[in-house]
Amino acid sequence: MARKLRELTAFMAVLLLSLVFTACSHSQSSSTYDRVKQTNTITWGMRADTRLFSMMDVDSGKATGFEVDLARAITKQILGPKGKMKIEYISEKSRIMDLKIGNVDAVMATMTNTPDRRKIINFSDTYFMAGETLIVPKKSKLNSIKDFNNSKYSIAAVKGSTADSDVHKYAPKSRVIFYDDYGSCYNALKSGKANAMVSDNAVLAGLISDDKDKFKMLPDTFTVEPYGIGIKKGEDKFTAEVNQALKVLRKNGTYARLMKKWFNGVPGFNIKSSSRLKASK
Repeated sequence: MARKLRELTAFMAVLLLSLVFTACSHSQSSSTYDRVKQTNTITWGMRADTRLFSMMDVDSGKATGFEVDLARAITKQILGPKGKMKIEYISEKSRIMDLKIGNVDAVMATMTNTPDRRKIINFSDTYFMAGETLIVPKKSKLNSIKDFNNSKYSIAAVKGSTADSDVHKYAPKSRVIFYDDYGSCYNALKSGKANAMVSDNAVLAGLISDDKDKFKMLPDTFTVEPYGIGIKKGEDKFTAEVNQALKVLRKNGTYARLMKKWFNGVPGFNIKSSSRLKASK
């Protein structure tokens, strides 16, 4: 009797382990595409502090901006009119990890498609073409990135961005000071802790939109920053769906309408240039 009980216990243990491994296998093989189709929901990783792109309203708790509207349009294009969009707020430092561990299905957060990033995540086609530049006090006599090639000048930048290496290509002697987010960088500039702030032109245009009498954006960009939607590495089917949605939205006029809605009339901003799929030669 004891022997039969031991055999039964051993059999149940093997069966339980088999079920666990099978469940894990199914979980691991579940693709982003299958998940969003089953849940009828796409979870987007977005910033809460990027005016014109994705900015959370403190009173309503909801985000507004070009990226929010575009993500909503992509969601409906992929899942249909009843498709649901969910936003998880992320930081510049966490956005790739959030993709890797499955906290979000896609990241749309002014993220530049770079060769190094393509090694670890998928990118959609370009949905916005930006370029890095600087904002400085209105009365500043520093008018180009090369004017900052002196250790006495400091430039505020967001942690996790490519700004440090980009700045030092043109101003190797400048000091780059890192802050956690755009707001902290901007406050450092406002308080005089930094002589300038570096970021993409469209991001900076949003920051100074209410302070145009105090700060100015330098007209020349010194990098090309093609923004792409980040997707977990290997999720090629979902990436293809996102690209197809982007193509349809460009073709049917939705994309142009959203660009005009958010960027028309922004000083120093060129909608045609930022709508390009590829950088000019």
